[in-house]
Amino acid sequence: MTAPSVRPVSEREARQVAEAAREQGWKKPSFAKELFLGRFRLDLIHPYPMPDPQDVRRGEEFLGKLRAFCETGIDSARIEREACIPDETVRGLKELGAFGMKIDTRYGGLGLTQVYYNKALTLVGSVSPVVGALLSAHQSIGVPQPLKLFGTQQQKDAFLPRCARTDISAFLLTEPDVGSDPARLATSAVPDGDDYILDGVKLWTTNGVVADLLVVMARVPKSEGHKGGITAFVVEATAEGVTVENRNAFMGLRGIENGVTRFHQVRVPAANRIGPEGAGLKIALTTLNTGRLSIPAMCVSGGKWCLKIAREWSAVREQWGKSIARHEAVGAKISFIAATTFALEAILDLSSQMADEDRNDIRIEAALAKLYGSEMAWLMADELVQIRGGRGYESAASLAARGERAVPAEQLLRDSRINRIFEGSTEIMHLLIAREAVDAHLSVAGDLIDPEKSLGDKARAGAKAGGFYARWLPKLVAGAGQLPLSYGEFHPTGHRDLSVHLRYVERSSRKLARSTFYAMSRWQGRLETKQGFLGRIVDIGAELFAMSAACVRAERLRAQGEHGAQAYELADAFCRQARIRVEELFGRLWTNTDAQDRKVVSGVLAGSYQWLESGILDPSGEGPWIADAAPGPSKADNVHRTIG
Repeated sequence: MTAPSVRPVSEREARQVAEAAREQGWKKPSFAKELFLGRFRLDLIHPYPMPDPQDVRRGEEFLGKLRAFCETGIDSARIEREACIPDETVRGLKELGAFGMKIDTRYGGLGLTQVYYNKALTLVGSVSPVVGALLSAHQSIGVPQPLKLFGTQQQKDAFLPRCARTDISAFLLTEPDVGSDPARLATSAVPDGDDYILDGVKLWTTNGVVADLLVVMARVPKSEGHKGGITAFVVEATAEGVTVENRNAFMGLRGIENGVTRFHQVRVPAANRIGPEGAGLKIALTTLNTGRLSIPAMCVSGGKWCLKIAREWSAVREQWGKSIARHEAVGAKISFIAATTFALEAILDLSSQMADEDRNDIRIEAALAKLYGSEMAWLMADELVQIRGGRGYESAASLAARGERAVPAEQLLRDSRINRIFEGSTEIMHLLIAREAVDAHLSVAGDLIDPEKSLGDKARAGAKAGGFYARWLPKLVAGAGQLPLSYGEFHPTGHRDLSVHLRYVERSSRKLARSTFYAMSRWQGRLETKQGFLGRIVDIGAELFAMSAACVRAERLRAQGEHGAQAYELADAFCRQARIRVEELFGRLWTNTDAQDRKVVSGVLAGSYQWLESGILDPSGEGPWIADAAPGPSKADNVHRTIG
């Protein structure tokens, strides 16, 4: 048998591949899904879910050990300077058990909950986002998580003990010419007896340079006895034919072990296949449902650090006779950082606890947490640089060299930029979440807008949709958000009134659902091409989810006697800021420049505005835009290294 040749893939084919990989149906309730449908199910998140006391005890015990290690065993300045995590740091993390935080104790792991795993990433990420990326890539998307969800008992017994204490793992999906469009994936896995033969090239393999075990996505050709399709495999990084051809360098995360890996005639036992043939993308997407929560964990650490530096800097920096924080222009930035950090931690804790309880389907919540966290963390880092002024743009090493505190604000900005791209770019997250948000509509009316369906199919779909909308639409007219006393428990005596914000969320949820319905009625099948509109729909939902999480967290803290008054103040400030953003987004649903933008883009691509580029020189180097990824033996030295 020969490897399948790469061929062009149409937009429709690409969508079909992505759709087939989606988790079909909703077996459990989802707060965010209901929110997009105009149903504000506060009962799904309030009272705030609480962790098991035993889990708390074990989690806090580990956090204490991890904090001590972070204080002495992680030199973030050295990592930034040398663009490498020292081997002794990695070995110390292994000895601590940090590589097995999410792995069950029966396999030698710590068995921490999602809540405490994310708290650990927040702690580590505050010291070094690079170390946080090392740990999260290993456990959130590397070998442990796919095996936990889809692996056989034999695979778990063979690989999880290694991942818990000694081995580092990586996840390999992206290719030089394949990003978020896996239908064009070219790496092949050709059956050969009891093995598969892997050929192909993978790009941006986080941890790939130092990994011992790899999760590799490859296409199995369809043949007799083989269903074929994109399939997941566990591959030994030292197997013959595996070559790390390059260690990539980036604007931030300078110590990250990210590379280019080539597979040439790599023999992988069929026993190392995760799940059945063709299930690779479903495994990847399901793994990311909770795996994505590692990104907002890192974003929370960034927000907390931004707040600390803004507070301490404002206490000593004066302009025109008073602290810079007392000037409204700067004070507004500090208020934004404080309120947003509170909300991001609320989203993270809530989503993580729901993941631990496993009562709700959190695929949308986790995606919203990743999307919202990465966008807001970037804004907070940018605002901190502005608050620090010239010192924010100056490197920590330069500040120290001239006798000032080495505050790495510009490094945070560089490091946090990748979060808007990691594990699904903002644009892809908009589309992914929008697809889930309109799932109920497509399930009842999808055939109506499918050009390939017959008239009979469309007639049946019309009858089904008529019944659904006859029941659903009237419920969008009125709700609890119009009753002045609704959610009264969120207005306790002596505290800010958060009930008014929850009533706003309820009203806005119904308005959001009506807007989605109007869009489907207006554009029908063309709605999927209206990415600007869908992006704003998702962003509104993200703000409403954040407001809900912030209010629920504030009430939990008040009930527990933990900074209740201050929590209510922060939640109130955040909700007021968020409401302004929501109103702007609602306005831009129907009043925007989308049509004009498309015309300009067409002109740019046609070269109509090429004259605008005159008067400059392009400092870019020579070479192709996309590197050749043709299968074959490697011509480069293997830069893979093992950390013992």
